[in-house]
Amino acid sequence: MQSWVNKLWYQSHPLRFALWPLALLFSAITSFRRQLFRLGIKKAVKLPVPVIIVGNITVGGSGKTPTVIYLIELLRKHGLKPGVISRGYGVEIDGVRAVLPADTADTVGDEPAMIVSRTQVPMVVGAKRVDAANKLLADFDVDIIISDDGLQHYQLARDIELVILDGERRFGNGMLLPAGPLREGPWRLQSVDHVIVNGGSALQGEVPMTLHPSAWLPVSTHHDASKTPSKDAPLVAMAGIGNPQRFFDTLSAQGYQLEQTQTFDDHSVYCESVLNELANGRILAMTEKDAVKCRDFAKDNWWYLAVDAKLSASFDQQLLAKIDRLVADK
Repeated sequence: MQSWVNKLWYQSHPLRFALWPLALLFSAITSFRRQLFRLGIKKAVKLPVPVIIVGNITVGGSGKTPTVIYLIELLRKHGLKPGVISRGYGVEIDGVRAVLPADTADTVGDEPAMIVSRTQVPMVVGAKRVDAANKLLADFDVDIIISDDGLQHYQLARDIELVILDGERRFGNGMLLPAGPLREGPWRLQSVDHVIVNGGSALQGEVPMTLHPSAWLPVSTHHDASKTPSKDAPLVAMAGIGNPQRFFDTLSAQGYQLEQTQTFDDHSVYCESVLNELANGRILAMTEKDAVKCRDFAKDNWWYLAVDAKLSASFDQQLLAKIDRLVADK
């Protein structure tokens, strides 16, 4: 399904014109909703601590999760106590709930499970982000909130908006859903604080971001982490993320010879037998986001490559300066 959608949105498939009337309807509905908040008919809820939105205007992975992890570490170094809220995509959550390090992806969502596993940050997931934020403030000692996604969730007032853009795919065919990948038009970028471009070439005024491999780690928590994959060994790579090719390209750039690649839909649920058959005795390499969904049945020859986001010192300085002003005002 995802490969077909990618052809429609990113390869100028002619079917996009047949979906254009639905894109117009989507535009009308979302514009009306934004206008309700703009006129004050619907009220945005302001919180007593600064709120940073890390979102995008396109559907699919653009690098939000590595950016959230980067911000958590940056804010901690600056003496702040961040907490994170998220929708918990792909799981049914009754109300809101805190994410614990032992939680699995099928109970809280793959990205929240990955974020907490990596950082142990206080995190709450739920469909209503205002409720998630209030629980976060009530149950944890946090003084700044990062919303993982939620750029279009206007009920939650925000102090800083960061938009993450895939530098290779950018806006795709430039059309709104479902004809294209856009949730909102490129005009939306004019009102955000920073446009962070993951890979590709950042344009003037945009902030370049790169993802750097940090370590090979075993998917199984019981396996020896010292015996990392050899570049001479046959390697099978799999990825269930928004842009799987980026992961495969990263492995190739590291000097690994990919004997086979397999893409899955973003947020896929994995089956042990399917992955066993895919590996077929070879090393199976996957992303960190995939790994959190495979920990309970992982084999010793399954590994994931952790990556870290890298942004400029000038971005850090501008962001931290604005946060300092917000904290003083709050």
